[in-house]
Amino acid sequence: QLQLVESGGGLVQNGGSLRLSCKASGFTLYYYAIGWFRQAPGREREAVACFSYSDNSTHYANSVKGRFTISRDNAENLVHLQMTGLKPEDTGVYYCAADLEAMVLPDWSDPQAWTYWGQGTQVTVSS
Repeated sequence: QLQLVESGGGLVQNGGSLRLSCKASGFTLYYYAIGWFRQAPGREREAVACFSYSDNSTHYANSVKGRFTISRDNAENLVHLQMTGLKPEDTGVYYCAADLEAMVLPDWSDPQAWTYWGQGTQVTVSS
């Protein structure tokens, strides 16, 4: 059974950093993409970053380029989202998602396209 579990959220000051992790289990990651999405209160879920295992390619939303980095840890079947230069507008619940690359690439930013989701982790950036 495919499962995703996020961790690493918390409260941080404006300009601070956090690292989120997504632990994947129950499937072989090679043919999958892992995405990070976020949802602020009263807003739609939006794409943040995506990692493609087959070619190690990464993709980012314009709003986080240069500040966030998505990476994998093969040994632990983890995908990390390193967030730096955090802003209050980065506040929200962050979710990781997984699906076969063929199902979500190249247009990875549509949350409706992704099948598997974690439970989410809260990130709050104070001003």
